[in-house]
Amino acid sequence: MSDSTLVLHFRRAYLLGMKSDPVISNPGLYSVVFENERVRVLQYADSPGQATVPHDHPDSVMITLTAFRRRLVAGEKSIDVEMPAETARWLTAQRHSGENVGETDTRCIFVELKEPAPAGSEPDEVLGPTAR
Repeated sequence: MSDSTLVLHFRRAYLLGMKSDPVISNPGLYSVVFENERVRVLQYADSPGQATVPHDHPDSVMITLTAFRRRLVAGEKSIDVEMPAETARWLTAQRHSGENVGETDTRCIFVELKEPAPAGSEPDEVLGPTAR
């Protein structure tokens, strides 16, 4: 990772108030495939049994490339998520860890928004992707 790319990652984390950028905290699983002033696009890939350490996501759109089954954990809250391939879902800003509890590899793309959410639009502690 170049010095200018690292500066962008830390600047982004500072501006968004993120404690743990997934690309930095889980470098073997997340990678940046595109970034500009308005969005950052991440690719995520894992295999059955692999898990992430806790990390933060800003508001994002998640696009599944493969079908998968994962367990997401945030504090005392845990949910199992099963997603079909080629599906787009909204991911509200959140901190979580995840584990591939299925029998297939997970492959997905995250389009992270850099603009802050509109005032008053934050839902109560949503975990995982939603249809809206």
